[in-house]
Amino acid sequence: MDPTPTSGTEYFHRVVDCQWACPAHTDVPEYIRLIAQGRFSDAYMLNRGSNVFPGILGRVCDRPCEPACRRGRVEDKPVAICRLKRVAADNRDDITDRLPVAPEQKNGKRIALVGAGCASLTVANDLMPLGYECVIYEALDVAGGLMRYNIPAFRLPPEVLDEEIGYIVDMGVDLRLGTPVDSMRELLDAGYDAVFVGTGAPKGKNLHIPGRDDSENIHIGISWLESVAFGHIDKIGENVLIIGVGNTAMDCCRTSLRLGAKNVKVMARKPRDFFKASDWELEDAEEEAVDIVVNHSPKEFVIEDGKLVGMTFELMEYDIDDRGRITDTRIVGETMIPCDDVVLAIGQDNAFPWVERDLGIEFDKWEVPVVDPVTFESTREGVYFGGDSAFGPKNIIWAVEHGHQAAISIHKYCEGSSLTDRLPRGVTLQSAKMGIHEWSYSNNFDPVSRRLVPNVDLRERFKKLDIEVELGFSAEQAVTEVERCLNCDLQTVFFANLCIECDACIDICPVDCLTIEENGTEEEIKRSLKAPFLEDEQQLYVSEPLKQTGRVMIKDENLCVHCGLCAERCPTSAWDMQKSTVAIPYAIDEMNQDEARCQPERKAG
Repeated sequence: MDPTPTSGTEYFHRVVDCQWACPAHTDVPEYIRLIAQGRFSDAYMLNRGSNVFPGILGRVCDRPCEPACRRGRVEDKPVAICRLKRVAADNRDDITDRLPVAPEQKNGKRIALVGAGCASLTVANDLMPLGYECVIYEALDVAGGLMRYNIPAFRLPPEVLDEEIGYIVDMGVDLRLGTPVDSMRELLDAGYDAVFVGTGAPKGKNLHIPGRDDSENIHIGISWLESVAFGHIDKIGENVLIIGVGNTAMDCCRTSLRLGAKNVKVMARKPRDFFKASDWELEDAEEEAVDIVVNHSPKEFVIEDGKLVGMTFELMEYDIDDRGRITDTRIVGETMIPCDDVVLAIGQDNAFPWVERDLGIEFDKWEVPVVDPVTFESTREGVYFGGDSAFGPKNIIWAVEHGHQAAISIHKYCEGSSLTDRLPRGVTLQSAKMGIHEWSYSNNFDPVSRRLVPNVDLRERFKKLDIEVELGFSAEQAVTEVERCLNCDLQTVFFANLCIECDACIDICPVDCLTIEENGTEEEIKRSLKAPFLEDEQQLYVSEPLKQTGRVMIKDENLCVHCGLCAERCPTSAWDMQKSTVAIPYAIDEMNQDEARCQPERKAG
């Protein structure tokens, strides 16, 4: 194998698995260390730089970082990264004097943003400090988008939304509530320099089977949740069926319990391994006695005398191969399950009836706008899409990253620059060595299991719709959980020219992640490792040939617990523990670089 390239950003970013997996590339290890030090405000601000909404996402993020967490390869459960984010938000001081501010002198550019959800708010957050005027059009009378009306208050309190949205709007955003955009043509004719569309995926999918149109007790999930959030619905029948098994379905079933349902079943067509809902969402629902029923495919709504009395389901059976794929499907029976109400949570679609089709904005066969995945520009210059409106339903943290990238594009478009000529991510390394056996981080491996987040007692949580179920970690519990972090950003950096091949690092490594072996193909090297190779997606580190024998140092990043023993034991300092910091460019960085390029010209003039 060729030596692993470590001079660019890819390697030392990628091996920090949680940060690599986060769409916004939040510096997870650093902010949770700040929490352990009691520096909650610093942790919050570090978080906010990338994810914009730490208090919101600390409660409802879909947590792509946690399945990637290397702690999950050491034991069953990853570090509770998401809930630690909430600790910073709940325990911080007043940080308003540390927030970005908009300059009094504007740059003369006006940007229209459609929808006051997480994507549009992120664009405004990034562009307002650059001197742009941002006008947000929102059809509802309150900002927040799906964060407001799709996520129940028992998971995300309105006051948390109001505070973090306010941090952005208070920069001087022109927020026009109760002002739907009915025509893209009219918006384009209004003289804006660019338009960003962040309207989400506001149309719930229907289920067209017999009986669908014969009862008012069959509801579309996201519309039903919106009606509950705004107080238009305050009750439901005792026996409720939820069709679908995504995260929206979990919100629907738990909301039903708070509106008076006594028996709630979530009906799934396929086995549990094929569910779209996150494991923790399923666990929360089952803790509240929701019954999740697998292998039931909806066939018919049963209507008697104009009243919904149940649903008929086909009983399904599946053949699944060794790779977890369904190879055959059979109907093996049929059953009728009584119910008073049905909530359909089988997916969401975009809805763009207000975008005229002769404006140069192309849509694909699914009526989704054709959007560049890097710049987020549509097929019409100056018009951008982000969040669910661009690529279909994902989650908040994806929409935030879309907003960051769209803001860069909008700035470059308004400046007349190439949208694809963007600053790259960068990585800096700094030695963590403070003494022969002393490091600037806690390098002890803590074997304790993941902390459980305390919840409101089951006997209390259903009394009101807005009782927040999760109480969050205390500061003391947070410190214990942080100690489970393996400090993956403290990199084991190897200097091949200093290695004397004494094998001291090999002998002392407690997890056998190091091997010195003859070079060969990737498969040959994997077979030669001291410990079995765990994860194909994680690349191996392979050094340059060692000067004594020509062999190579190999490191399996999957196993390393970043204890630093190899660096302590090495007699020649061929190993060092170095803190890596990933620099993520935003719109303000692009502006600063543009200004720096202009400085010589100004001096010459």
